Amino acid sequence: MAVQRLRIEVADSVLADLNERLASYRPVPNDDTQDWKAGMSPLYLNELLQYWKSGFDWRAQEARINHFQHFRASLKGVNVHFIHQRGQGNKPLPIVLTHGFPDSFLRFSKLIPLLTNPPDPADAFDVVVPSLPGYAFSDPILDRGGTFGIADLWNQLMTRELGYSRYGAHGGDWGSTITEHLGRNHPNALAGIHLTDVPFWHVFSKPHDLSAAEEHYFDKNQQWQMQEGAYAMIQGARPQTLADGLNDSPAGLAAWLVEKFQRWSDCGGDVETRFSKDELLSNVMLYWATETIGSSFLPYYDFVNAGGGRWMIEIAKQLIGSSRVPAGFAIFPKDISQPPREWAARFFDVRRWSQMPRGGHFAAFEEPELLAQEIRAFFRPLRLQN
Repeated sequence: MAVQRLRIEVADSVLADLNERLASYRPVPNDDTQDWKAGMSPLYLNELLQYWKSGFDWRAQEARINHFQHFRASLKGVNVHFIHQRGQGNKPLPIVLTHGFPDSFLRFSKLIPLLTNPPDPADAFDVVVPSLPGYAFSDPILDRGGTFGIADLWNQLMTRELGYSRYGAHGGDWGSTITEHLGRNHPNALAGIHLTDVPFWHVFSKPHDLSAAEEHYFDKNQQWQMQEGAYAMIQGARPQTLADGLNDSPAGLAAWLVEKFQRWSDCGGDVETRFSKDELLSNVMLYWATETIGSSFLPYYDFVNAGGGRWMIEIAKQLIGSSRVPAGFAIFPKDISQPPREWAARFFDVRRWSQMPRGGHFAAFEEPELLAQEIRAFFRPLRLQN
């Protein structure tokens, strides 16, 4: 299949079925607590579901999404959805942006116009935003270890399908892992890579010569895994059981996804200081309408099960040593990890390191202006280099 235009259109029957399920929502008895200490706030969930049923207009959100140019392409037999927005000016630099979990291509909806139409046309980008395999309108990769193969799909998309010989890449969460592998597997095609975190799986191979800052980072990671990381374990160890429930229940799906937006963002406990109900539900709708919550767990299942976990450690060991592709980092204070620069320097050629003043895990959604400024600044000196 050559690159084909795509228009996002959820069937009326899907929306009708959704409304019936929302109307029959059965809350937990005698639980109207407002706090989020034990997970999703029951009071907020009820409020969100009432809005989803009576106030949320998917067709209006769908129209906004369709303002972007959507396409699908077959990449090594995997049908991948992506946005392709051309930048202004004479020589926009191509860049591929990669999202993670529990979000979607919508993570970059505010960032895209800031990169395609910056104040100075010399900073413009041609922006490509794929949906990860198994997310939204992209088919899943069913082969074990498929997560690491996504980088090769992205390079095929950028070079063979879209005709770019040289491009940049940015990502966070799963997007940082894929972006790292783009730089390592295809260094001659990459002008540079920009990340909002050091890919988490490097911690599976702990060096013996950690600095004090790195020791603190490992301690904090361990605390986070104990307090917050159970979602990743169940998505990796028992994804089918979880997917069966979430795929059948819009309330369960919204609770599972939205709770992470509240926990991982710089919202001070009030999720709507960062995301509107329309934004939260539009993201949930992409999982609901495409029935992809189960396939979105596949990367976690890969990590837990491939080689009994040894596969992760072996790959981490192989990647000790700095990549030769220039790398930039924007570290947001409320993200789920706070690596020190010396940890990043073990694996990357760090050219820019910025401790951001505010923002969390969903940086492109929370602080698009700040992130756009960082991406422009990092790639500015790399545009004309060979």
